[in-house]
Amino acid sequence: MTPSDVIPPLLAALDIAGTTVDEGGAVYRVLADTVAAHGRPAAEADIRRWMGADKREALAALTGLREVEELHDEFVARLADAYAAAPPRPLAGVPGALAALRAAGCAVVLTTGFGRQVTDPLLASLDAAFTRELDGVVCAADVGAGRPDPAMIHRAMALTGVDDASRVLVAGDTVLDVEAGRNAGAGWVVGVLSGAQGRAELTGADPTHVLDGVADVPALFALDAATARR
Repeated sequence: MTPSDVIPPLLAALDIAGTTVDEGGAVYRVLADTVAAHGRPAAEADIRRWMGADKREALAALTGLREVEELHDEFVARLADAYAAAPPRPLAGVPGALAALRAAGCAVVLTTGFGRQVTDPLLASLDAAFTRELDGVVCAADVGAGRPDPAMIHRAMALTGVDDASRVLVAGDTVLDVEAGRNAGAGWVVGVLSGAQGRAELTGADPTHVLDGVADVPALFALDAATARR
């Protein structure tokens, strides 16, 4: 623990899929299937490059199409089917971690490359022990830019009245999450190993920390997630 880790952040801006919510990797399987269904199969390396990105931007880049709204609607429908078959759930320890952060005065806002068509039903399907710990949700479409642009983090700061980026913690499971945190000037930029990308990939983006998951974030500040309300 470093001296800067003793005082908790004022805001935790956290990714959804693979970071706070386990959705079984469906989003990237569905993204690949949607692209392939239109005669443009993408290599795994190309899919990985767009992990954490705005999904419209990803579809445009992977297909070479300029207009992807209908394709995005198809992606949303396919993803809804995948989630109906295997419902998402909070990752282990995350509700307690969020409760511990909020009890210490840290707001919690989710940021995501999903649109509202995916995000709102996904969150509505989750247990209240998770959703009651949220102070807001920001989608890439809300700000007109996806990661690695820091616009979603800036919107989260505005929503919660935090104007000092050095008091913000950003966490996500992809390189783009880490890059967005760096671009925002966040004081803590945490790569988590609970989702899409591994330690080597995340470390290469220069996070301040790499943790097994968001459940380990409270320990950075000597907070006890086990005693937080659930």
